[in-house]
Amino acid sequence: MYLAIREMRFAKARYTLIATIMVLVAFLVLFVTGLAQGLAYDNAASVKNMAATHFVLEQDSNHRFTRSQIDQNQVDKAGSIVGKENAQSLGVKMTTVIPSGETTKIDVTLLAVNLDGWLAPTITEGSPISDQTKDHVLVDQKLSDSGVKIGSIIVDQASGQKWTVSGFVKNESFSHTPAVFLNNQDWINLQEQTHIRQGNGSASGSKIYNAIAIKASSDKVKELQSLLPNTEVIKKSEAVSAIPGYKEEQGSLMMMIAFLFVISAFVLAVFFYVITIQKTSQFGILKAIGTRTAYLARSVTLQVLVLSVGSLVLSVLLVQLFEAVLPSSMPFQLGFATLALTCLSFVIMSLAGSLISVWKVAKIDALDAIGRTAA
Repeated sequence: MYLAIREMRFAKARYTLIATIMVLVAFLVLFVTGLAQGLAYDNAASVKNMAATHFVLEQDSNHRFTRSQIDQNQVDKAGSIVGKENAQSLGVKMTTVIPSGETTKIDVTLLAVNLDGWLAPTITEGSPISDQTKDHVLVDQKLSDSGVKIGSIIVDQASGQKWTVSGFVKNESFSHTPAVFLNNQDWINLQEQTHIRQGNGSASGSKIYNAIAIKASSDKVKELQSLLPNTEVIKKSEAVSAIPGYKEEQGSLMMMIAFLFVISAFVLAVFFYVITIQKTSQFGILKAIGTRTAYLARSVTLQVLVLSVGSLVLSVLLVQLFEAVLPSSMPFQLGFATLALTCLSFVIMSLAGSLISVWKVAKIDALDAIGRTAA
C-alpha cells in the first residue's frame, strides 16, 4: 500500500490523466444506465404501477394488451375463481386527443379501470372521480406541458368523445405516451361511438375489454388458466416486455452499457500495461532486493482500485448534478440499487482489466531487468 500511494503521489500528471479518462467513462456508463432505466419506466410505468400479479389476455395475442379482447363473462368467471375483489377489467387503447378549442394533437393511451378499485391511480392534483362519474378523466401530468389544465375538455379524434379533466396523476404512461384514465362506463360509450363513426352501426352492447388484472397466488393462477378457455395468463413482467418497442429499446441500451464496461476495462488495461512495461527495471530491482511478487501485484491492484473508486465518486456527483438540471421530458432514473450494482460492476471490470499488468509483473525476471538497466 505504501508503494502504491507513494508512486501515485510522485507521478501526479500520469495518474491524473488516467483518472480523468476513468471519470468520463464511468460518467457515461452511469448516465446511459440511468437513461435506460428511465426509458424502461416511461415505456411501461402504468403497467408497473398496477398492483396486479398477473393478467388474463386472449389466446395468441402475443402478450399484448392491444391485440387482446376479453368479454364481461370472462371477467365475471375470473372473479368467481380468484375472488371478485381480485379480478378487475382493464381496457387499453392508444389514440390521439385534441384539447377543446385548440389544434394541438396529443398521442395518449386510454386506460379503462375501475376507479373505485385497486387499479385506480393516485391523484396528485385535482378531484378524484368514481366509477359512476360520467365524461370525466384523470390524466398524466405530462399533458400539462401541452396546455391541458384541470377543467380542460379533451376530444378523442377517433370517436369524437369528450371528457373533462378532473385531476392529474404522476408517472403514468404506456409506450412513451401519457396515460388517460377513464371509468368503465365511459369505456363502453367510447366503443359505441367508435363503431358509429366507423360506419359499423351501433355496438352490440357487449362489454369488451383488453385484459383482466389479477391478484392471486400461483395455485389460483393455474386454476384460472385451466378454467378459462381461449385465454392465456401471463405475469406482469411478461406484459411489460410485450409492450411495443420495450425489448428492442432496452436491448440496444443494454448492449451499449455492456460495450462501455468492456471499453473501460480495455482502456484501463492498456494504460496500466504500458506503465508496467515502463517500470520493468524498477520492478526488477525491487524483486532483486527481496520484494515479493505478491506485494508488487497488490500495489498495482491497489492503484487500480483507488483510481476506479475515486473516479466513481466524482462520476456519481456529476450524474446527480446533471439529473438536477435535466428537463422533465427526459426520462432518467438511477435508483440506489441500480447505482450500487453499476458501480460494483465497474470496479470489478476495472480490476479485471488490471490482471494483464499483474501477470506482467509476475513474469518480470530480476536479473534480466537489472541487466537491461545496466546496459
